[in-house]
Amino acid sequence: MSGPTKPDTTPLESKDDLIAYLDAGCKPREQWRIGTEHEKFAFRKDDHRPLAYEGNPGIREFLSAMQQFDWEPVYEAGNVIALKRGAGAISLEPGGQVELSGAPLETLHQTCAEVQEHLHQVRHVGRELGIGMIGIGFNPKWRREDMHWMPKARYGLMRDYMPTKGEHGLDMMLRTCTVQVNLDYGSEADMAAKMRIGMALQPIATAMFANSPFVEGKDSGYQSYRSHCWTDTDPDRSGILPFVFEPGFGFEHYVDWLLDVPMYFVYRDGKYIDARGQSFRDFMAGRLPALPGEKPILSDWVDQLSIAFPEVRLKQFIEMRGTDTGPWRRVCALPALWVGLLYDDDAIAAAGDLVADWSAAEVTALREAVARDGLHGSIQGRKVLDVAREVVCIARSGLRARARMNDWGEDEGHYLATLEHIVDSGVSPAEHKLAAFNGRWGGNVDAAFEEYAF
Repeated sequence: MSGPTKPDTTPLESKDDLIAYLDAGCKPREQWRIGTEHEKFAFRKDDHRPLAYEGNPGIREFLSAMQQFDWEPVYEAGNVIALKRGAGAISLEPGGQVELSGAPLETLHQTCAEVQEHLHQVRHVGRELGIGMIGIGFNPKWRREDMHWMPKARYGLMRDYMPTKGEHGLDMMLRTCTVQVNLDYGSEADMAAKMRIGMALQPIATAMFANSPFVEGKDSGYQSYRSHCWTDTDPDRSGILPFVFEPGFGFEHYVDWLLDVPMYFVYRDGKYIDARGQSFRDFMAGRLPALPGEKPILSDWVDQLSIAFPEVRLKQFIEMRGTDTGPWRRVCALPALWVGLLYDDDAIAAAGDLVADWSAAEVTALREAVARDGLHGSIQGRKVLDVAREVVCIARSGLRARARMNDWGEDEGHYLATLEHIVDSGVSPAEHKLAAFNGRWGGNVDAAFEEYAF
């Protein structure tokens, strides 16, 4: 989740202005970039407890120590709540999860080098402070009440609102971690094709990356408990969007939906004004109860785009959001998967053909099934594992066609190797952890913090 946006006071006069903002995201192919974001849980090495903001060690201390690598602090109400360096950022999720928001880069080689550099820095600081980091989709041990809220005003508003909308909103905020990739689109038609393929195949990606089988030290019965949480977080702003599957889907359809996604806040003069449950459509008409008579500016629309949480989110780029985080190789594999599928014409055609007759209802049911069953689910009588194998094969062909080579003459396809191993074996990361839990770990998830720390 992002912090305060830099105010853009451009007035918004009509829905056409909102559509135009999304249309302005269209870029020629040579300007398409890859932006990877990944989250991880920070914990005390001595007892595996989550870090509070204050404390020794604590999140504030961690952010301070990271500044030795030329990261610049970002403040809110006197607290460092993020770090910036160039086009990249390190930010905090509500429960102290540490997120790297990577810069928009041209190749997967650059993206994975960026992730590797970041994790090297994290390990260096961790050794100094006695802090560890683990990439897993749901905190395997600690309860909600064991987590610590970060001092960001928008999280306070969401904290009170989330329980009114779903059972797992606070779990989503405090106890989940994801990896996502942000991709560009060349036109409205290109955006629509990528959104539909991304939405349809998001459950397949969820199954391959499933990596959160534990809740409070026990087998949850789900391979991706993180994904399960999202099925009962807030139906107004999350999940599969049926209109993406309808003929003629375009920018206006997404804008119409977002106009009615309940707001959280309006950001003015460095403060968050409570607008929970209020309508951006009313805001456009000057009837927002939080700011009577005022109309929105462009930065308000940017904020509104950021508080919708569908499995694939549209901004001036497209965010693929459906997967559990994991170790370095899977952090790199996620952008490799989607770049391979969506940045090559033949690959996107093949992926489009694969999901051409999948309905929104079928994809919604699949999303719920893979959270529990992972690769063992099915759609239209076909096994998820078989679909996943085909998807990875298409992605590999797309990366081969991109022909972006590293210094050793390798194309970007080698970043898919970890997914190829998963679909060849038919065993998800969650199943590997459950086997260890029921075997050498002796039913103790503390071992996860040792074996799977970065």
